[in-house]
Amino acid sequence: MSVLKRLWPALVGIFSILGLWQVLVVVTGVPGYVLPSPLSVLHAFASHQQLLWHHAGITVIEIVAGLLIGCISGLGTALALARFHGLRRTLLPILLISQAVPLFALAPILMLWLGYGMTAKIVMATLIIYFPVASTCYDGLRQTPQGWLDLAQTLGADRRRRLLRIQLPAALPALASGMRMAASAAPIGAVIGEWVGSSQGLGYLMLNANARMQVDLMFAALLILVTFGVALYFTTDAVMRRLMPWHEDRTGATS
Repeated sequence: MSVLKRLWPALVGIFSILGLWQVLVVVTGVPGYVLPSPLSVLHAFASHQQLLWHHAGITVIEIVAGLLIGCISGLGTALALARFHGLRRTLLPILLISQAVPLFALAPILMLWLGYGMTAKIVMATLIIYFPVASTCYDGLRQTPQGWLDLAQTLGADRRRRLLRIQLPAALPALASGMRMAASAAPIGAVIGEWVGSSQGLGYLMLNANARMQVDLMFAALLILVTFGVALYFTTDAVMRRLMPWHEDRTGATS
């Protein structure tokens, strides 16, 4: 199936929403400082390209760094929990408690500890990505068919080899789900950090545009953020499909 054929329904939906948005603004006459039209947002994007791409570059670095660190640390945690049984009693309650703390509540603390630079935003993005990857991968490792493990043990594979060569490949579908969730949520942590305190980034630009009643510029920054989040999701999905050529989705097509 060609890429265009797969994307066609989504493109139709997007352009339909934009058309309805434009009609709504024209018919209701809502002021631009409340809801700008798509054409106004496009004009703001064209007029402030250099400013938008400068701040977008900062946010992209924060998101990608947080995604990489969160995925690697989440995968490492899941493997450690599956490999060392005694670690589960200590680490699992800590992971659950950490997810009960709202991210907005952590943001000011991280700013106080790490300052208003890029490090705090990367940590914020890492925190929001870490748990979905760790939990889904660990669930996948635990759900490996026992028959496969028994066969590997019969053939003389030790625990480490069973973990890396049997359990980890079997857990890839679950890990893929966690990484897709992480990719779509990755921008949230970075932008929250930029809202709490920063001097650059799309979140900072959106706050300043809102304070100056430049709502069209704020929507343009939001459009870039959404576009990058969607691109990151589909990139992650394509990478995971490459790693699982044997896995079939519900439609029966090879993933």
